[in-house]
Amino acid sequence: MNKSSKPIINHRTDFLDWIDIEKGLSYKSQENYSRFLKRFLDWIELNKLTNLKPHELTPEHIYQYKTYLSRNYTTRDKKPLKRATQNYYLIAVRSLLSYFADKDIISLPPEKIKLAKQSNDRKVSFLTLGQIESLLNVINTKTTTGLRDRAILETLFSTGLRVAELCSLTRDQFRIDNNTKVLEISIVGKGGHLRTVFISPRAIIWLKKYLNTRLDKEKALFIGYKGSGPGKCLTTRSVERLVKKYVIMAGLPITTTPHTLRHSFATDLLIKGVDLRVVQEFLGHRNISTTQIYTHVTRPHLKEIHQKYHGNN
Repeated sequence: MNKSSKPIINHRTDFLDWIDIEKGLSYKSQENYSRFLKRFLDWIELNKLTNLKPHELTPEHIYQYKTYLSRNYTTRDKKPLKRATQNYYLIAVRSLLSYFADKDIISLPPEKIKLAKQSNDRKVSFLTLGQIESLLNVINTKTTTGLRDRAILETLFSTGLRVAELCSLTRDQFRIDNNTKVLEISIVGKGGHLRTVFISPRAIIWLKKYLNTRLDKEKALFIGYKGSGPGKCLTTRSVERLVKKYVIMAGLPITTTPHTLRHSFATDLLIKGVDLRVVQEFLGHRNISTTQIYTHVTRPHLKEIHQKYHGNN
């Protein structure tokens, strides 16, 4: 069958192959695109448009789909989809149109997909250094699990790693001897991009204590413990649960997650005067505008510094 005559819903597999082979997106990104595009294809079926061809897609269809997204609700808390979430679904459709254009399949131009407007005042939650200490100090490091958890939280705050990046770390990356002061490792981050992260001396101390308990041959740096023996690599969900456990024990905001420690890492650097471009490199952001969300947090602190050191001039 000629690709141009295939209904839109039958292009899903070819599209996913395209973002893999032609665009080189990571497996996780491919999973996300597949999930976000599925909602559009489900909407097509819901509206009895299963035979709709790419060239038959109109701006009116896109408008109706955007209306559908804006009036949809999340499964968990029955709240309307956030603008950012709506945009993820729209970006998937826009990428589908880019695929059509790349394959010379007549359809709407990708630029016809206008994203929902979002507020520029994105909220960033972070912990102060005092709160970080409270979080770390509630962990019982007399147990193997406690040593592991302390090493996890120290590593998260020391590096600003995403939780998925943390879970993908291996023991081979951590060749620590008595002379190691600051450890430099390379990781493959979001979008398959390589970057360097640095482990602080304090985090190294706790990693050494944890690794000294590891007598197994599992390659993963952080593993679970089932019964009396070691298990497999920790999942992101497992890390989220253990962070939540210590957050409750420390009496910290219940909304604190592993990503909050990433925010705390970035905020701490900016408050101490580190250039925004350097923080961008540490976090692995491809676009500086993503890193700029932290300037809203640090701005009040900069005012205090100005008043303290320059207010009387």
